[in-house]
Amino acid sequence: MRTHFLSTGIFLLLLLVSCKDRADKETATVTAFVGADIIDGTGSDPIRNGVLLISDGRVLSVGSVSQVEVPEGAGVIDVSGKTIIPGIINAHGHVGDVKGIEPGHYSAENIQDQLELYARYGVTTVVSLGDDGREAELFRAAVDTSASPGRARLYIAGTVVSGTTPEDAVAVVDENMRMGVDFMKIRVDDNLGSGTKMSEEVYRAVIDRSHEHGIRLAAHMYYLEDAKALLRSGADFIAHSVRDVAVDSSLIRLLKERNVCYCPTLTRDLSTFVYGEIPDFFEDPFFLREVDTTILQPLKDPQRRLQVRQSRSAQTYKQGLQRALKNLKTLSDSGVVIAFGTDSGVSGRFQGYFEHLEMELMAEAGLSPMEILTSATGSAARCLDLKDVGTLEPGKLADFVVLDKDPIADITNTRGISSVWIGGKSVMR
Repeated sequence: MRTHFLSTGIFLLLLLVSCKDRADKETATVTAFVGADIIDGTGSDPIRNGVLLISDGRVLSVGSVSQVEVPEGAGVIDVSGKTIIPGIINAHGHVGDVKGIEPGHYSAENIQDQLELYARYGVTTVVSLGDDGREAELFRAAVDTSASPGRARLYIAGTVVSGTTPEDAVAVVDENMRMGVDFMKIRVDDNLGSGTKMSEEVYRAVIDRSHEHGIRLAAHMYYLEDAKALLRSGADFIAHSVRDVAVDSSLIRLLKERNVCYCPTLTRDLSTFVYGEIPDFFEDPFFLREVDTTILQPLKDPQRRLQVRQSRSAQTYKQGLQRALKNLKTLSDSGVVIAFGTDSGVSGRFQGYFEHLEMELMAEAGLSPMEILTSATGSAARCLDLKDVGTLEPGKLADFVVLDKDPIADITNTRGISSVWIGGKSVMR
């Protein structure tokens, strides 16, 4: 009997030691960010004097200091006086093609470099809507769920689908699927009358085929009537602003009935005319910290600037931006969900910086800082069904940005980045 009790005692002791060791290991992986105000990306009021617990690359708990207990032995990072926001999501960008301001350099190395650049600016997830090659496939978040330390997560749309017949266009859809993509993308635009739009017959076939594959379709457009026709045909994402006329009640009804989000990409239009003069941001330290100033010289060239000022299309897009700002406010006030995006990654649309510039333009349109931040985090993730990102909630990936100042007081405070974290790992800046 004594032997039995002794054996049982030893077993229980070993079990307790084992449990303690396991608990110690779990505690050792917990990091607590303490004292910051926390904006969780859901649109809820900021959590004042908050605690964010992360473990193994994910959010463990988030709340006020009175709600969240920091486990004994956890690593503690004091972020008092700062603000934490979820990592910014660019729901419409591009990666891999441009070096400096010169296109035609698509490569895996360039994709890596640009995803790292986005990350240093606090953009932790990028949806590249088109012109993606096979080099991008291995960078996809669906393939590399951890995301290598220091770079943004990537979703891709492959080749922008085109074709003069339904058969030709559907063949591009199928080829994209063989490569491996997250979305499809079409362009329905005559480029201000200089080209021919994709016909409704063709884009209906593309949308239907995409849906057969279980893939959402994003639509590039310019005109109000095209936006409505695309929605009636089943498009899942409006990837630019309506810029020709004021949006109307029928567009609002279609967007809300079909639960489709609207992505303004205001800086896309800004980039078409802003280099008619030397932009103010050429003197912004937040811009200059990541740009080789030698690549800016062509954009400063007086002859090139004159050409931009004299360009009919540039001036049309300049007027279109003013319409886009008004339409954004109307749609937002009407309850249409706005998904943050910029169309950055094309020549003259500087990745990372343009995302912060987009926020400033959204504020100019009349959106509140909280509306803008929600658009760039939780809403962007929901609109495109991006898993485990966008909000700081238990179980979500620990992608977040620590800011020196409160962005609710001034949206340009997103430029005061203290640190960036992707999957619970600090991004070197």
